[in-house]
Amino acid sequence: MPQIKSAIKRVKTQNEANKRNSAQMNKLRTAVKKFKAAVAAGEEDASKLRLEAESALDKAVAKGLIHKNKAARDKSRLAKLAK
Repeated sequence: MPQIKSAIKRVKTQNEANKRNSAQMNKLRTAVKKFKAAVAAGEEDASKLRLEAESALDKAVAKGLIHKNKAARDKSRLAKLAK
């Protein structure tokens, strides 16, 4: 455990950011998994789920969780799956 006041605060803020980032990443992964499951099952609402997954990817980029090129690559793969 740090002794310096600024280091103590830094640990505290890192933990808060870690929780927030983990929650956002879980939402992203869940959206993508729902879409992939819908495509595998041949469901009708797969296109709606694809839009939700792409939106989640865009939000993750805006929040700095993932790189924009990764989001573009993932969106391309989702579109390929949808066909």
